[in-house]
This record gives sequence, C-alpha cells and structure tokens, in this order.
Amino acid sequence: MSVVIVGGHDRMVSQYVKVCKAFHCKAKVFTQMSADFDKQIGRPDLMVLFTGAVSHKMIRTAVDGAKGRGTEVVRSHSSSKSALEEILREYV
Repeated sequence: MSVVIVGGHDRMVSQYVKVCKAFHCKAKVFTQMSADFDKQIGRPDLMVLFTGAVSHKMIRTAVDGAKGRGTEVVRSHSSSKSALEEILREYV
C-alpha cells in the first residue's frame, strides 16, 4: 500500500516513514509545498492530511489531485506519530 503524507513537521519526517514501514506501507512525505507538488503526489492508495501544520493552498492542491483517482483521503488536525499510527490501523 502506498501512503502520501501532506503536512506535519520537518523534524518528524523520518518518524512518519518508520511508522509506515512498520505497517508495510511505502510512504512519501511532503511538509513543504514545492513548485511541482501536484505532479509529485502520484497515485497513492491513502493520503493523510495533517491540517494543523500545513497551508490551505497545499491542502487544496493535494485534495484536487486525489479526486477521481480512487485515493482515500484522511484529515487529522494532530500531526503526531500516534495519530498516524491510529489512521494506519484503521485503513491498512
């Protein structure tokens, strides 16, 4: 299963990847919006949006990119490791 994480804190990127590996998922993490962000997302099975630590524009771009692709989108205000674990327990 592929997971894209949008938002969160820069210092937590390695922790997010470790959690996803523990659930046998391949992860991409985007904490900052790059120029070609919409093209880098790809076609993940699950998109996790940490809404408390990301810009509104980045959320809109991610959600618009996921429309019509069969991607499950989950929003969480908390960007903690345990919040990600909870989400993955439910969806993986």
